[in-house]
Amino acid sequence: MFGRPAQLFPEDRTLAGRDQALFDLPAKHRVLGTALLASPEDGTAPEGSEVAYFGLGCFWGAEEIFWQMPGVYSTAVGYQGGTTANPTYEEVCSGRTNHTEAVRVVFDPAVVSYADLVKKFFEVHDPTQGMRQGNDVGTQYRSALYYVSDAQRQTAEELTKIYGEEITKRGYGEITTEIREVPTFFAAEPAHQQYLDRVPNGYRCHANTGIAFPANA
Repeated sequence: MFGRPAQLFPEDRTLAGRDQALFDLPAKHRVLGTALLASPEDGTAPEGSEVAYFGLGCFWGAEEIFWQMPGVYSTAVGYQGGTTANPTYEEVCSGRTNHTEAVRVVFDPAVVSYADLVKKFFEVHDPTQGMRQGNDVGTQYRSALYYVSDAQRQTAEELTKIYGEEITKRGYGEITTEIREVPTFFAAEPAHQQYLDRVPNGYRCHANTGIAFPANA
C-alpha cells in the first residue's frame, strides 16, 4: 500500500508489456451472471446498453459499488490509462506501466444514466487526492473518468465542475480527476474480478468525503 511511485514515469521508461494476456478470464460475472466483458456491439449485452470506465482507487471496492447499482448489467476490473499492453498486477504496482486501476461498467441508460454513475463516482471517493486514495499511494490509485463519447465527455466535465464547486465550499482542494478519451482497457487477472464477492471481508479503501451531490445537479 505504501511507497509506490506517486508520479507518472516517462513513456520511454515504462514497461513494454506483451501481445496478449498471460491468463484466461471467466466468461461470466460472478455476482450478476452476465457476460464478464459484455458489449452491446457483439450482442453479449442488451441492445441500447452503454459502457463507462472509472478509476477511483483500489478496484476491488470500486467494482463492488457499481455492481450493486440498479441498471448495471456487468462490471469488470482492469488496468487503464498507461502505456504497457496486457500488464500484470505486479507490473502495475511497480508504477512502471502508468496504468490506474479501473472499473468497466456496462449499464442500461433507461434505468441508470451515465450522469447517475458519475455522481456515484464522486460521492464514494475523494477526487482531490492526486496519486493516492486514502492509505493507498501510487499512480495506480489516481481518480479517472474515461469517456467513450462526446456526450459522456460533456457530462463528466459538467459534473466535475459542479461537484468541485461544492467540495471547495467544504474546505477540500481542487479535483485532480483525470478526464480523457477512453484508453485501452486491459482486464485484470481472474482473482481480482468480483474480488469482494469471493472475499466478503476483504480490503476496501476509499477516502470518502461524505459530501453528496447538490440536489439540483
